[in-house]
Formats: sequence, C-alpha cells, structure tokens
Amino acid sequence: MGEALLEFLISFTFFFCGMEFMAWFLHKYVMHGFLWVLHEDHHTPPKHRKWQLNDTFAIIFIPPSMFGIYFGPEWSIPWLSGMGWGITAFGAVYFVVHEVIIHRRWKFFNAHGWYVDALKIAHQHHHRVSGKHGSSNFGMLVPPVRYFRYSKKELNEMFRQEKV
Repeated sequence: MGEALLEFLISFTFFFCGMEFMAWFLHKYVMHGFLWVLHEDHHTPPKHRKWQLNDTFAIIFIPPSMFGIYFGPEWSIPWLSGMGWGITAFGAVYFVVHEVIIHRRWKFFNAHGWYVDALKIAHQHHHRVSGKHGSSNFGMLVPPVRYFRYSKKELNEMFRQEKV
C-alpha cells in the first residue's frame, strides 16, 4: 500500500469517526443552545412541509468537505482529501440513519436489528423533550451503552418510568 493511500485512509477514518463527536457537540451546545431557533422544528416537526429549518445544519459541513475533496488532490495532500471524504461519508451515513431509518422522513427502506433498535430508542428518548432543555443522547451513530444492555421492551418501560 502506498504512503499516500495510507495517509488518505488514516485521515478518512479519523475525520469520519471524529464527526460523531462533532455531531454530539454541535447537537448539545449549538442546536440545543444559541441556534435552537433552527433546531426547534425538528422537535416539533411541521406537518405541512417536508423540510425543516433544522436541515440547514447540513450546509455547515459542505464547505470543509468540498475544500478537502477538491484541494486535497489538487495540492497532492492526501490527508486533506481524506478529511473531505470522511466528512462527506459521515454526512451520508448520518442522513440514512437519522432521516431514513430513525425518523422515516424518506422511506427508501426500513432497517431493524439490535444496533438499529438501540439507535432508534436512544433517539426517541432524546425527543421525549420538545423544548430546548432537558434532552439526553445527543450523538447519532454511537448510542449510550445502556441501550445495548436491555431489551427494547425494557428500555421503553424504563423510559415510561423516567429512569433512563
């Protein structure tokens, strides 16, 4: 394996995985913070339209992605290209998990299984609060460990009793 390819793959993996932390941080401190005005309609979705103001957050990651994808090869900087593609890949996975699998806003397919169930339940618990404060589970692809320890039925019972 060439040195440039290895550099690209390490960078891609680093940025793809790092985006989970970035998503958690932005969700907790920005979306449920000073930009709640854009995120609020995600917690109380409008029935009359497909798009939400919350969808504008995806635009934030387009410039760094495109910068890396274009200038990485242009300037022969493999890690920069890996950054662009890592952020883009995370965005694509985020879209599928959040919009297709969890919220079913786009009905391309339906997925099930222990991991998907853990994601769905963690996100449902996040949405139990419709306001700016009091939510939990701000990540997307890595739900808290407790969602893997219990059955779907047990987690929903815990949720009803507010023990989660």
